[in-house]
Amino acid sequence: MTPEFWLQNWQAHKIGFHQAETNSYLRSFWQQLNLANDSRVFVPLCGKSLDLLWLCQQGHSVIGVELSPLAVSDFFAEHELAHTQFAQDCFECREAERLTLLQGDFFNLLPEHVEEVAGVFDRASLVALPIELRQQYVQHLKRILPDNAKILLVSFEYDQAEMPGPPFSVTEAEVHALYQDVYTIECLLQQDILKDNPQFRARGLTRLQEKVFLLQHA
Repeated sequence: MTPEFWLQNWQAHKIGFHQAETNSYLRSFWQQLNLANDSRVFVPLCGKSLDLLWLCQQGHSVIGVELSPLAVSDFFAEHELAHTQFAQDCFECREAERLTLLQGDFFNLLPEHVEEVAGVFDRASLVALPIELRQQYVQHLKRILPDNAKILLVSFEYDQAEMPGPPFSVTEAEVHALYQDVYTIECLLQQDILKDNPQFRARGLTRLQEKVFLLQHA
């Protein structure tokens, strides 16, 4: 899966992963990270997610990274956000009050781009990537995040033979394999969501579970 795949999806408006409202798991479980209201938080592969605005409304300073320039421009246009725009390292940066979006490749992020980040929300990043890129993604995330950063992670589990990703199936065992060298991992919720997502049943799935994890440094 190449960057061009995602850029083409945005151009063709194939963005079924985009949610028209704030993620319900973010609303329900974010407080379990026990962050100060003014903490800096990070949303990787953020698209034009409304979660960014919700996190700002909680008082956080929010940084997101997104490959698609169309997604970033749409976000600011749709919400009529006054902002400044400038180049920063390998990224095109757009900055509004308490919000910074870096348009560019996640793998070009450096520790200084996410310094002082205390929390991460990953709803659609890990599950967007095939297994070989998931491993690279997690290794890079662990390299750049501050040691005390906590992660709220959402994953899907289904029979990968029944449907090609994305979104990809990321089992609880894989979450542990990817993160347990650095983090303690707590499953906060697991539920079957297939009946509420007929588009996945139409693609051949017979089971679809969604899980929410809290990751904290060991």
